[in-house]
Amino acid sequence: MAPPTRRQRPVRTLVVLAVLVFALLGSIAAGTKWSTASLTPNLALDLEGGTQIVLTPVADSGEDVTSASITQAIDVIRQRVDSSGVAEAEITSQSGGKIVVALPGNPSEETLELVRTSAQMAFRPVLAIGNPTPTDTTPTPEPTESVAGTDPAAPAATPEPTAAAEEPSDEPAKAAPDTPSDAAYYITPAVQAQFDALDCTDAANLTGGVNGDPDKAFVTCSQDGSAKYILGPVEIEGARISSASSGLGVTSTGATTNQWVVNIAFDSKGTTQFTDVTTRLQSLAGTPPQNQFAMVLDGLVISAPSLDTGVIISDGKAEISGTFTRETAASLANQLNFGSLPLTFTVESEEQISATLGSEQLEKGLLAGLIGLGLVVIYSLLQYRALGLVTVASLVVAGLLTYGVITLLSWTQGYRLSLPGVAGLIVAIGITADSFIVYFERIRDELREGRTLVAAVDRGWERARRTILASDAVNFLAAIVLYVLAVGSVRGFAFTLGLTTLIDVIVVFMFTHPIMQLIARTKFFGQGHRLSGLDPRRLGAPGTRYVGRGRVVSGSATPEDAPVEDAALESETTTRVPVAVGAGGGGGGGLTIAERRAAARAAEQKAAADAPVDASQQSEPESGRTEGNEH
Repeated sequence: MAPPTRRQRPVRTLVVLAVLVFALLGSIAAGTKWSTASLTPNLALDLEGGTQIVLTPVADSGEDVTSASITQAIDVIRQRVDSSGVAEAEITSQSGGKIVVALPGNPSEETLELVRTSAQMAFRPVLAIGNPTPTDTTPTPEPTESVAGTDPAAPAATPEPTAAAEEPSDEPAKAAPDTPSDAAYYITPAVQAQFDALDCTDAANLTGGVNGDPDKAFVTCSQDGSAKYILGPVEIEGARISSASSGLGVTSTGATTNQWVVNIAFDSKGTTQFTDVTTRLQSLAGTPPQNQFAMVLDGLVISAPSLDTGVIISDGKAEISGTFTRETAASLANQLNFGSLPLTFTVESEEQISATLGSEQLEKGLLAGLIGLGLVVIYSLLQYRALGLVTVASLVVAGLLTYGVITLLSWTQGYRLSLPGVAGLIVAIGITADSFIVYFERIRDELREGRTLVAAVDRGWERARRTILASDAVNFLAAIVLYVLAVGSVRGFAFTLGLTTLIDVIVVFMFTHPIMQLIARTKFFGQGHRLSGLDPRRLGAPGTRYVGRGRVVSGSATPEDAPVEDAALESETTTRVPVAVGAGGGGGGGLTIAERRAAARAAEQKAAADAPVDASQQSEPESGRTEGNEH
């Protein structure tokens, strides 16, 4: 005998799902009242329009702007826009070296200023490094002293008035700095307070675009948000870099190592400046992190290396080594090359643009979705009759969850729904309906084997869930690959496809299956009404059906002859031993021992009742009785 299965509680699962949906929609409703949330998702540029800015980059050195510089400038602008929370922005280059930035909706003035501001590179000394999270500097209150023998009834002493907290001073502790690495001069109380309060885990502090006063201390984050810095004044400008490249390191003997490095070369002025910097940093080798220098691009630290002991670089050629990979080394080299040719962005035009597809296309997309949904509903009702209503209810729940998640992401993460995203939602209707069909067909297969509906639901679920999970896993992996490899609006399609695949799993496990467990115990579905979609006779079930407690129903009996209570009791209290299903051969395949015995008795009774009676056998008893009477 197999061990008893864990008792299932479908009502509890449905309650948990209802709480989840209520919390999701309730959060959005609360956000519309007390925050900036909206009852509808934000739309992308192709559906809503937005602001378009055309920038003309100009090299400060007067040289021609190369395509590589344009690419680096686009990367800087994209990082700024993405970090500011604006999604689905389009940043492209046009002929003539122009950069076109299209921002959906009504972007804030701060976001527009980030696009207009030119990016700069500079080298600054490192004065302090800290963890990316804010530092709590609130003083711990001193414990109040008590005097033994104080009268409790005595009035409390009136506290002395205290002066209001003063703003941290920005005055240096000394008249002039000894070197650009003089922390005592540059780290004033105001700078320290700014450093303590800075939160580099907040994406808003990673937008860049703030380069700071070149002659003062500068507080900023690393580009990846992993650390925060206090930096000294600018010592070398990015324009002093003549070239930067990445590759495998080379030893003094000319042998190639397996370590990826970045090589920098400065021009003549930069060589002199870098010699002075490395000479001073060597004198600070014993006081880290003041022996480090930071490479700052667009106001964020992209690297902060230290010097090897005893090394003073006088030829203007430096090699940066560390835990680089091929990709990270190439990325740093590209960023340094961008610093070698700083660009100034001239705003050529700034205007509002209409939606490239507009509300008409959105309406057509939604209409296509409704038509597809209607066809799925019609098919479900024709194929599964009343059982199709479970499909309709499941699709409604999936729609509520999808709407809630997308709207919540629009509010909290700046997500915007594009037309390809709408296409992903339409495709999801078929994916979700496919999961229900797999489950229902498994239940029907169990009914064809002669099981009751309650038992068929449990057995069908055990088989169907593996198929559903495998199918959804393939769809989800496809969405991930498409999102990673695709660019532009195609990623919107991949995102909604992956999101709806996850929601499909939630709906099937937390709604469809529990609902089937509940309706299987009802008279309409449990007794196989002809309109239920689960009529065993229409499904080709065997002529004799076991209904529990050693009772069977023949194929000629009506469904009402099999009490659903007995069937439910049997399925919950009897442990089944599955065997191979066979058409004949004395097996009664797929039935328990009790089922086979009951079926055999019923078959014998039916055979005895239908067998023809021989006339000679009928006369013998009468003859015997006559002869007995004569004697």
